[in-house]
Amino acid sequence: MSYEVDKTESEWRAELTPQEYAVLREAGTERAFAGEYTDTKTTGVYSCRACGAELFRSDTKFESHCGWPSFYDPADTDAVELIEDRTMGMLRTEVRCARCGSHLGHVFEGEGYATPTDQRYCINSISLRLSPDEA
Repeated sequence: MSYEVDKTESEWRAELTPQEYAVLREAGTERAFAGEYTDTKTTGVYSCRACGAELFRSDTKFESHCGWPSFYDPADTDAVELIEDRTMGMLRTEVRCARCGSHLGHVFEGEGYATPTDQRYCINSISLRLSPDEA
């Protein structure tokens, strides 16, 4: 897959912390309830920590009590790439940044949350950077 932001793994390693690299570039997962945005209520825009692309907005963030920030819809359907993930002995849908290919988390459907899309984008805080709205 070719991405607009295309860097070598050594360039990514130089720009990201070891924890950021493990999640964004190696599809790792941060510990549940440990991320900085899990319970954040701040109004603003969530962008990819690796490339800065706008991914989600606070008005689609909701409380799922799963241990990671949850959104019911990306800011733009073209902002994310959805990929079948058969790791861990299950079928899931991985969510990646469409601009740089960084791993963000997974999306789940049909869980019964009272959201307009019945989807839960379960995203690692470390994959995001929140830019609060101006007061």
